[in-house]
Amino acid sequence: MSNPALSRGKYALLPLVVFLILFLGSGFYYQSQQVEYAFYQLPAPVAVLPAILLAVWLSRESLNHTIEGFVQGVGHPNIITMCLIYLLAGAFSSVASVTGGVDATVALGLSVIPAQLLLPGLFILGAFVSTAMGTSMGTLAAMAPIGLGMADATGIEPAMMAGVLMSGAIFGDNLSIISDTTIAATRTQGCQMRDKFLENLRLALPAAIVTLVILAFYTPLTSALPETEGNGWLAIPYLLILGLAVAGLNVFAVLSIGIVSSALMGFWQADYAISGLAQDIYTGFGQMQEIFILSLLIGGLSELMRRQGGLEYLVGRITALAQKLSPDDKASHSFAIALLSSLTNLCVANNTVSIIVAGEAARQLASHADIPPKRSASLLDIFSCIVQGLIPYGAQALLLGASFAISPVALIPYVFYCYILALVAVSVVGWKLVRP
Repeated sequence: MSNPALSRGKYALLPLVVFLILFLGSGFYYQSQQVEYAFYQLPAPVAVLPAILLAVWLSRESLNHTIEGFVQGVGHPNIITMCLIYLLAGAFSSVASVTGGVDATVALGLSVIPAQLLLPGLFILGAFVSTAMGTSMGTLAAMAPIGLGMADATGIEPAMMAGVLMSGAIFGDNLSIISDTTIAATRTQGCQMRDKFLENLRLALPAAIVTLVILAFYTPLTSALPETEGNGWLAIPYLLILGLAVAGLNVFAVLSIGIVSSALMGFWQADYAISGLAQDIYTGFGQMQEIFILSLLIGGLSELMRRQGGLEYLVGRITALAQKLSPDDKASHSFAIALLSSLTNLCVANNTVSIIVAGEAARQLASHADIPPKRSASLLDIFSCIVQGLIPYGAQALLLGASFAISPVALIPYVFYCYILALVAVSVVGWKLVRP
């Protein structure tokens, strides 16, 4: 006999379906009209509003209790903590960029790349910049002009160069301790950033090494690289926050130190006006506005769906599917988390949003199978980033397509790191599924 509460739970997922239809539908429409960044014309925080209204209408509680539940979801400690970290990460990125830290980091890397290892070196540089900045979009925006210049100077296929940049950016976005994907994954799963970083590294590092070997064979013979200028001192704040974060210092302290050190280093080395620090910090806050608002609204929507049995239904169906492949709970639930993260990101075309949407369901799956929070956070982040690097309608591919004057589809075959990381991650999860 079917469970009536569980049966009702599937209807509680309708608001999520509405959100995805609106978000994707508008994206495909604007894409058909050849509008740039088509999937970002309807802001996600606006697309989620009709979904919230539907969730309120579906609620069996009184309106006052329903609104109270929504507000509790918005104000959940994990959501608020995540949003505060977003603000500090945005402030650090803004101040470091204004003071010349990004340009200095790129120039420092290019100065030590041998011409014979151009593509592996560019992958390493992109990975370092993305890990330091915590954003693949910021990395690609900074490095795309350099990559295009290198492609013109060396005769390397632009799509290949764009694929290398994408690979490095996704590596850092997945691993960075100040990345919004890491923030979302660790807060939704309840683990420390350092633990998730080390768990991720076990899969990301072998994939990166294999990628470097492959890229070495693709690098054409060239005698020189384009010259770039930059002050190496300005890269120190990036190195500082990486070291402090890996050492286990509280993330709020890490980011605060990063902001102060960037400002002081800019004042010392780049004639940065400290009087403008407040405005630059506020600019960084503004850069996180969309993900900040969306996190709050998704938190409230998730709470309403949880109360109505939607998340329980979703977890139950995915768990049943996974257990058909293996009776081992840890193996089947790990596969379920990976599948949930991948499918969600295919729908929303944003790895951070997909983690926020799938986070609570993934946490329940992990709890049922006694999967450590660091592992569930790692699986969420890895598979969302893999998909993000391989979809031509994601912001990263659209940016590179516009920068290199190529179709976003053209670079997808050259994002070697994402394919290799997918192979490594799927092999690890798959081996656990099929082992006796």
